[in-house]
Amino acid sequence: MDFEMNSSQTLMLDIIPLCYDFLNSSCAKFTYPLLIKVPLYVFFSLVVILTVFGNFFVILSIVHFKQLHIPTNYLVLSLAVTDLLLGGFVMPLSMIRSIETCWYFGTLFCKIHSSVDITLCTASIINLCFIAVDRYYAVCQPLLYQNIITPFVMLVMISICWSVSVTTGFGIIFLGLNILGIEDFYNQNIFCEGGCVLFQSPASSTASSLLSFYFPGIIMLSIYTKIFRVAQKQAKSIQDLKNKAQLMMSKEEKKATKTLAVIMGVFLSLWTPFFFCNIIEPYIGYLIPPVLFDMMVWIGYLNSTCNPIVYAFFYKWFRKALRIILSGKIFQSGSSRRNLFSY
Repeated sequence: MDFEMNSSQTLMLDIIPLCYDFLNSSCAKFTYPLLIKVPLYVFFSLVVILTVFGNFFVILSIVHFKQLHIPTNYLVLSLAVTDLLLGGFVMPLSMIRSIETCWYFGTLFCKIHSSVDITLCTASIINLCFIAVDRYYAVCQPLLYQNIITPFVMLVMISICWSVSVTTGFGIIFLGLNILGIEDFYNQNIFCEGGCVLFQSPASSTASSLLSFYFPGIIMLSIYTKIFRVAQKQAKSIQDLKNKAQLMMSKEEKKATKTLAVIMGVFLSLWTPFFFCNIIEPYIGYLIPPVLFDMMVWIGYLNSTCNPIVYAFFYKWFRKALRIILSGKIFQSGSSRRNLFSY
């Protein structure tokens, strides 16, 4: 009787597919049918290609055309670099992990991948916070803007953004702060060979979500609310030609503010589902299905794909720069001095 039960259990273990067939500590593997796997690879590959090339064109436009060398665009450049790195490094490996349901690149590279993922998400939100500050001074304090928002100040902002992001991303993972206090539970119930999930304790998920998303999000919403209230008051107070001329001068600033506010709104809307689940998951016993959690991560990733599309939709200078780049005119002498704002 015991022999029959042991044989039955062994047969069941043999049937369950594993990431590594010859390791007892291997994670279980779910194999998608080919009819599902192929479309998934096609879709995710298109997302990766659009993200990489879209942000590459944004970076190339700002770096090449001298007319775009203004303080606001330095932050936009930093944001585009963040999105490019996410599309070029994080997304391809996440695509394989999501479709194959296994991680085949080793434990160390899993930590590096997770660290870079957190770093880039944090860098995005901090970049957007600094962009909101830049827009506040451009619209609400236009006379002080050039004295306060200098290239040096922008360099300091970008340095703070990336240093804080790298410290946060790599510190959480490599110091084990995400599983602090629940190491035994993680090692006994979660860790397995072939898995690469960002598992967090209640304290870690709460602190990281509040610091990396909710607090900066509230700050940005508050700043943009203030900006639009001031902009409305300025529009109502126009009474003479001098004020009208001032309005014409600030037209591009206001358009840039609206565009960057849309980018902030896209970021918050696409990442909110993930961070909502991230903050509640430890308190409900980690009941959220891994597939659903993974889907919300990819919805957040799509933010990096959408940003260049927003630029193309709202900015005529980006569309003109894109035409010059794709037509090969960027290699002509003096192309960096082309006027992108002429119609």
